[in-house]
Amino acid sequence: MECSVARAAPDAVVQDGPAQIRALADRLAAGLIGHEPLIEGLLVALIAGGHVLIEGAPGLAKTRAVRLLAEGLSGGLSGSFARIQCTPDLMPSDLTGTQVFRPDSGSFDFVPGPLFHSLVLVDEINRAPPKVQSALLEAMAEAQVTAGGVTRPLPRPFMVAATQNPIEHEGTFPLPEAQLDRFLLHIDLALPGAEAERRILDLVEDETRAPAPAPGRTDPAAVLAARAAAAQVHLAPALRDFIVRLVVATRETAGTPLEGLIEHPVSPRGTLALAAASRARALLRGRDHALPEDVEALAPDALAHRLVPSWRAGTEGIGGREIVARLLATVRPW
Repeated sequence: MECSVARAAPDAVVQDGPAQIRALADRLAAGLIGHEPLIEGLLVALIAGGHVLIEGAPGLAKTRAVRLLAEGLSGGLSGSFARIQCTPDLMPSDLTGTQVFRPDSGSFDFVPGPLFHSLVLVDEINRAPPKVQSALLEAMAEAQVTAGGVTRPLPRPFMVAATQNPIEHEGTFPLPEAQLDRFLLHIDLALPGAEAERRILDLVEDETRAPAPAPGRTDPAAVLAARAAAAQVHLAPALRDFIVRLVVATRETAGTPLEGLIEHPVSPRGTLALAAASRARALLRGRDHALPEDVEALAPDALAHRLVPSWRAGTEGIGGREIVARLLATVRPW
């Protein structure tokens, strides 16, 4: 995808890639009040090369957050960002693209769909029918799209940020577990407190009077450089053992506080996701090594959507996040 922003020299971009991402975090914080976990989750997923599912009531700036991220990445919304508003009548070709007949040439040409962008916002993903969700699955898992019998690669970097509204159920299609597992993080947004709400009001009032200045630009090459740097972040053997023990504890629950609460435990993909996210969080915080606090901070967002609570847990009002909280209280780092 073409981008009109000026390009830094490749060596300079590689060296300051992580610094550019940390500067991007500061710019997002200026436009999102009380959403520090969301900002961190979006950037952790960006660095780790994963996707994010954002869940929250209407009006919690889910779409705004992703738009601000797109503006910070490209310096503008054209060329690298696409928004898909999901509805029950959406078709897979509305996402992947389709073959269009050209009368002047007498041939069919492929017109790419919105998935052929670096950052894709899928609004209200649970309103999309199962066929559309399946089309998303290939794009998220393989970074490619198959349309008209031809498989085409998606741009790099590529990231899906999806939102869903937890208070509406009519006309929705709950995401299957296989699709949920493709999201690196599932971020659950809470309503703000009075102080944060007042700051939100002041921010919007100020933007109404005077539009915010154009954000700084983060070169796409800096994102790829940050991903390469995150892969080099040290994950100590003891920390790897901690991650494995957390995941395995969802499977071996007999005689533990989790007994009878989990129907389907976390798969090895959860282990890999938590390790990658922990490395990304460490890099985002300026460290070359991950700490137990990285694992503990990200475990609810990385693991809760990957396990299925049992019928008993449901009757007691215990959800995935509560199960992970109990897990963290039981399994300690050392």
